[in-house]
Amino acid sequence: MIPASSISTKSKLESQELLKISRFKPLIKKTIPHKHEGYFELIYIAEGEGFHWIETENFQIQTPDFYFLKPGQLHFWQFTAIPKGYVMMFKEEFIDAVKEVKILQQMQQMGELTRISNWQDPMVRHIFEDILQVYKSDTKNTEDVIKGYLRVLFAKISEHTADKTTSIENPLCDRFLSLLSQQSPILHKVVDYATILQTTPQNLNQACKKKTGKTASDHINSQLILEAKRNILHTDQNINQIADLLQFNDASYFVKFFKKHTGETPHQFRGRYFG
Repeated sequence: MIPASSISTKSKLESQELLKISRFKPLIKKTIPHKHEGYFELIYIAEGEGFHWIETENFQIQTPDFYFLKPGQLHFWQFTAIPKGYVMMFKEEFIDAVKEVKILQQMQQMGELTRISNWQDPMVRHIFEDILQVYKSDTKNTEDVIKGYLRVLFAKISEHTADKTTSIENPLCDRFLSLLSQQSPILHKVVDYATILQTTPQNLNQACKKKTGKTASDHINSQLILEAKRNILHTDQNINQIADLLQFNDASYFVKFFKKHTGETPHQFRGRYFG
């Protein structure tokens, strides 16, 4: 485990940059747990071995491996062989909400998709390579061409996951889920989020129930548990410190909350991973 201060937020995009793509560095290394604020990551690993932690899940790399990370998701790598592939990052502002409605719809339809392992579609690697070359060319049409490739890539993802994921458009719920990843663990109540979104708790719960089958309160609780697990697994903070970090009034209530939603105490959860 590492000190709490090491769960940092990284930004590999400059303030004015909306998109960047590069090849993986040819290094065998382990990164520390971190989050990326304000941008999405599309990752394609053509060759390589090792592990990729995303939140509390540890994935063994199975090439060709594809990952789609959303803003605020915690992850880190532990490669055991030199990786070959691509990392593409883009901010939400890169996709114009008026002109690129199709891309936004495609992203929403991906739902909770995080990974496609052993993705045996040679076209996907070509898409990433073409985007890289277009990005390097930096012409007046670069942005439009890259967006065209993104539409193709997202269509390929949709094609691959057609029978596995479905999503209903619901702007209110989408804005809430985006806000939740930014404001948790500061806010714990549906009414707080409803106020920011200029709606009522009833409307917010109804919108979330329609889109996801879960109420806004369910999502808030799930996010708090996720934040708790992040800190239990990836920091050396004690339970009192984590309870304080997550804005719980006292540690005993935090322990009860955690056990209610996971079936085990924070100590038991940590013990399963570290003994």
